[in-house]
Amino acid sequence: MEDVLDVYTQPYEEGRVLVCMDETSKQQIMEVRSPTSAAPGRERRRDFEYKRNGVSNLFMFFAPLRGWRHVKVTERRTKTDWAIAIRELVDEHFPAAKKITLVMDNLNTHSPASLYEAFRPEEAKRIAERLEIHYTPKHGSWLNMAEIEMSVLGRQCLSRRIPDQQTLRDEVAAWEKTRNGDGASIDWRFNTDDARIKLKRLYPSFLV
Repeated sequence: MEDVLDVYTQPYEEGRVLVCMDETSKQQIMEVRSPTSAAPGRERRRDFEYKRNGVSNLFMFFAPLRGWRHVKVTERRTKTDWAIAIRELVDEHFPAAKKITLVMDNLNTHSPASLYEAFRPEEAKRIAERLEIHYTPKHGSWLNMAEIEMSVLGRQCLSRRIPDQQTLRDEVAAWEKTRNGDGASIDWRFNTDDARIKLKRLYPSFLV
């Protein structure tokens, strides 16, 4: 826990970027009957019945010091999907960064080993050397700022029926563009000193 909190206190440094990563899924839902349009004094109404239309995975990448985020929509959440998303992060989104400090949970797919399963060894090594990985502790995913940003995405964009993956991609891209344009970020204030006081029960006790 303290490792991640210390990462968050590091100042902005040229050539280095802090990126928090999280992922979630979204079930696509199609309407069975056309919704009733809104009218004066009456909200738009839709039938409770719906049709499931597959599930998509969403990778969230969030750079809090830059007010930047990117959401990649994929059909699956395999090791290869994660590896491809990480290569895009390194080569397309931050090609000039000498080192990317990556904060994420310790899911089995979130490992440099996934890079070696997806790419040739020299390519996997090249990507891995650009990363400095910090994992959130077990049951401590709330320490990941990308999880907060994912919650914002859920409230502002995903909390409704989305019929298919292409619509999901379009809606998420529009949300991302607006939020990046606003430079929205997170005012993170919880630090190591706070943790030692508020989460004292998690630390071992010593008799002095």
